[in-house]
Amino acid sequence: MAVSELVINDTIIILQARTASERLPGKVLKELQGIPMLSHSIRRLKKVAKDIRVIVATSDLVQDNAIEELARSEKTPCFRGSEKDVLDRFYKAAKKYEAKVIIRATGDNPLVDPFEARRVLETVSDNEYQYVSGFHEVDGDKLPFGVGIEAFSFKALEEIWGIGYKPEYREHINEYIFDNPEHFKCDKLKCLPENSCTNLSLTIDTQDEFDFVIKIGLSLGNLIELSTCEIIQWWKETAQTSE
Repeated sequence: MAVSELVINDTIIILQARTASERLPGKVLKELQGIPMLSHSIRRLKKVAKDIRVIVATSDLVQDNAIEELARSEKTPCFRGSEKDVLDRFYKAAKKYEAKVIIRATGDNPLVDPFEARRVLETVSDNEYQYVSGFHEVDGDKLPFGVGIEAFSFKALEEIWGIGYKPEYREHINEYIFDNPEHFKCDKLKCLPENSCTNLSLTIDTQDEFDFVIKIGLSLGNLIELSTCEIIQWWKETAQTSE
């Protein structure tokens, strides 16, 4: 699946990450297979397309200096902004890098799917959508939680930033669109059937979830190279074996 060079030049992936976490503090810096969890996210997202620009967006708090250092070690730019006003941080990062299309990803998803992200990017670019989600359930199919991404046009993001004044809109970038879908040209992309598993979660918010991803790596090998389909098949076989 090819994405045109023009689209790539107009696109950035903003990867939100910070060390603060109520249930698993510092989780993005915890090591999986010898490298920080955030490095897994960065490296998988760079597989979306050749020369795709990935930007790590973190807070301006001292405690997040480590994230900037990690991004530098991955040869990835880091944008720093408000910890609480995530929408402002996200918008200003997009504006700085002059993006027309922005893919949003988060640092608690080390198994984000680059193939599905590429499909979302193509859908935004080919149909002039203002927002496309790759993680909603469509016709009974849905990616495992923590694998899908979403994409915004810069114009839609700028509009949200200007009028989304409620606290929940500043904290959750997509919340304004979800509350006002009639104001935007939106699409929910149906995932491939082989990547569908509605009751599997691959995000990391707790130690148990972190340990689960460690188990996946021990069973299947290099986490950065794994496909969603491979993980689902392993999970189903493991569940059958334990019954």
